[in-house]
Amino acid sequence: MTTTVTPPDAPPPGAPVKESKRPRLPKAARAGGQLHGGPIAYAILIVFTIVSLFPLVWTAIAASRDNQRLAQTPPPFWFGSGLFDKLEIAWKDANLGEAFFNTTIVAGTSALTIVFLSTIAGFAFAKLRFRGRGALMLIVIGTMMVPPQLSVIPLYMMVAKLDWTDQLQAVIFPSLVSAFGVFFMRQYLIQALPDEIIEAARVDGASSWRVVWHVVFPAARPAMAVLGMLTFVQTWNDFMWPFLVLTQMGNPTVQVAVAGLGRGYTPDQSLIMAGALLGTLPLLLVFAIFGKQIVGGIMQGAVKG
Repeated sequence: MTTTVTPPDAPPPGAPVKESKRPRLPKAARAGGQLHGGPIAYAILIVFTIVSLFPLVWTAIAASRDNQRLAQTPPPFWFGSGLFDKLEIAWKDANLGEAFFNTTIVAGTSALTIVFLSTIAGFAFAKLRFRGRGALMLIVIGTMMVPPQLSVIPLYMMVAKLDWTDQLQAVIFPSLVSAFGVFFMRQYLIQALPDEIIEAARVDGASSWRVVWHVVFPAARPAMAVLGMLTFVQTWNDFMWPFLVLTQMGNPTVQVAVAGLGRGYTPDQSLIMAGALLGTLPLLLVFAIFGKQIVGGIMQGAVKG
């Protein structure tokens, strides 16, 4: 004979069972919608937007004025009538047409090469097992701690010995690899690429290169887009090394060409601002076209991780 022990707080037999109360979710969350911020959140976003746009707007305002007006107090806070004239003069004086073409080649080549090599190296460090993997990764991270100014003199000596001065390959070759890109792709692939997918591909008879092409690249596409965008912007804005190995009259990049506008005893500040504005517009155009895909790639990678 078995006896059952009834807890003291249990309901009597035959009594209706009460359902436990669940916490009420917000209406937007229950309906599968989006949560909306309040007026304080919108005010903060508006302030940050204004602060972010002010340098670009001020550059356009300064480009539309002359040196005498820019030196006055208070400075101008609205556009003048000479913006388009200054843009035309800066375009011709700095030879920005050729500079845009050269910079597009340099930045595009560097971005594509860094994304390709960093994805392969990041996959190797993240998913492959080989002797010395941890030590090699520490060496890669350690190179990020070395100031780039320390490598300027030996790198310039190599470029001069190869007779690459005032040629685009002098800017392209030193920027074909990136320690940050390898580390970035490794951290992403550790979370975004499950080991089971790689094992399934190898069971199906896929070679290592086929795994990289058909498994790793599709999984790493969001991070590749972000790394490519960051690399393109960084290479486009790079000034120190191109200024050392290129000249304005030879094969200038945008930053070298704009720096040439500041020559003379009294540089025309509005002309320099006009050149800087022209050099910024392509980046704004690229982000306006691909920004939505890049932000979506970041969010997609966050969900996968």
